[in-house]
Amino acid sequence: MNHHNGQPNAFQSVSSPDYLPPNQLRALQLQRLQAIVRRAYEHQDLFRSRLEERGLTPDCIQDISDIAKLPFMVKTDLRDTYPFGLFASPMDEIVRLHASSGTTGKPIVVAYDQHDLDVWSNVMQRTFAACSVHPGDIVQNAFGYGLFTGGLGAHYGAETLGATVIPISGGNTERQIMVMKDFGVTAVCCTPSYFVHVIERARELGVDLKSLPLRVGIFGAEPWTSQMRQHIEDEAGIKAYDIYGLSEIIGPGVASECDAQNGLHVFEDNFLPEIIDPTTGTPLPDGEEGELVLTTLNKFAMPMIRYRTRDITNIIAEPCSCGRTVRRIRRISRRSDDMFIIRGVNVFPSQIEAAILAIEGTLPHYQIILTREGGLDQIEVQVEITPEVFSDTISAMEELQRKLANSIEHTVGLRVKLHLVPQQTIERSMGKAKRVIDRRQLAE
Repeated sequence: MNHHNGQPNAFQSVSSPDYLPPNQLRALQLQRLQAIVRRAYEHQDLFRSRLEERGLTPDCIQDISDIAKLPFMVKTDLRDTYPFGLFASPMDEIVRLHASSGTTGKPIVVAYDQHDLDVWSNVMQRTFAACSVHPGDIVQNAFGYGLFTGGLGAHYGAETLGATVIPISGGNTERQIMVMKDFGVTAVCCTPSYFVHVIERARELGVDLKSLPLRVGIFGAEPWTSQMRQHIEDEAGIKAYDIYGLSEIIGPGVASECDAQNGLHVFEDNFLPEIIDPTTGTPLPDGEEGELVLTTLNKFAMPMIRYRTRDITNIIAEPCSCGRTVRRIRRISRRSDDMFIIRGVNVFPSQIEAAILAIEGTLPHYQIILTREGGLDQIEVQVEITPEVFSDTISAMEELQRKLANSIEHTVGLRVKLHLVPQQTIERSMGKAKRVIDRRQLAE
C-alpha cells in the first residue's frame, strides 16, 4: 500500500492535485490567485485600502510572480480587526468559527464557509494519505477539540479518507493508553511533546506500545527536532510524520511529510508558499532559508494574502521520491518569534533540544528559564534524566551534567546554568509544550 516507485497508492488517485504536472499546477494557482485577490479586494476593507495606498487593483496580477507587489498580512492584522473584520463572506454563509489561544490579549478569529470546510477536509485527507493512513485504519485523534483547529481539522480529514476516527481529544493519558490498546488503534494524532508523555506513562503502566497494532503517528502544532522523532520512533515502534498548518491559513493541512520523511509537501493548489528575507521582506529563490509566507488560494470566508507565518524554512524544489509534484518545505524547527537573545547571542529552543537529546540518559523534557541578574540576562536549562541515571553515583551525575553543558555550549555558543532534575519534575502539557519561561521582565 506504500508508494512504490513514486506511484500513488490505490487510495490516492493520480488525478489528485498532489501529482499534477507543474505547468498545470501553475496555471491553476494563477487562476485561483487572481480570483482570491479580487475577492479580498471587494470584501476586505483592510486589503482594499492597502492596495489603494499602493495604487494597485486586482488587475495587477498577470503572473504568479506579481504576488510580490501585494502587501503582507501579519498576526496583528487579525487582532486589530477582531473579531469579524477580515471576513469576506456574509455571516449567513459562515458555518464555522475557530480561534487561536490568545496568549497575549484577544484571540485571533478565523471563519469558514461550507466550501472552505470541504477544502480543509480534502487537504487533511491528502495529509493522512501522505502519512500512509488508509481506509480501515483506526485513528486516535488526541489533538484538542474546540476552538483549536487541530481536533476537528484532523477529524474530518480522517473520516473523508475512510478511516475510523476516535475523537478522544487531549489529556486523560491513562484513558488514551487504554483506548489505544483495547480499540486496536493503528494511527495516532497529537502534539509530539504529548506523545512523549504517553510513551512515558505507558511504560509506568506496564504497557508495551511496540506490541500494539499502532504503526503511524501524525504529529504537529509545535516545532520538534529529528532527535525527538528518533526518540518517538524507537520507543513506540511507529513511523512518526510531521504535519504543518496554522489557524490563520486553515488549521492543520497546509503541508505534510510523506513516506520519504524528507520535507513537507505543501498543498500548493490551495496554499501558495513564498520564502522571504525576514528583515527586508524580499522574496528569496527556492532553496534559500527565510520566513515562510502563505497565501490561501481557495479559501472564501477569510482569504489571507501573503500572510507572514514567522516560521523559518526553505522550499525544496527537487522532485520527491514519492512522486508528488507539489513542492516541499524543510521541516520547521524554529520560528523567528521563538528566538531569544542572551548576551547578544541568538538562541532558539530547538537548538537546545537538539543538544540535550544528543546525550544519552536525558529525556525529551526540558525547560528554559530566562532571568536577569544585575542587569545581565541569565539562561538556566532544566533537563529531566532517566531514573537509572538519577539513582546513579554523584560522579556519574556530574559527568552527565558536564557533557550536557558542553553539548549546549557547543551548539549555541553560550555557557548555561544546567540543572538535572528527576523524571516528572517538569509539568506535562496536554497540548503545545511550554519550553521557555521568561522571567526577565519581573526583574526590571
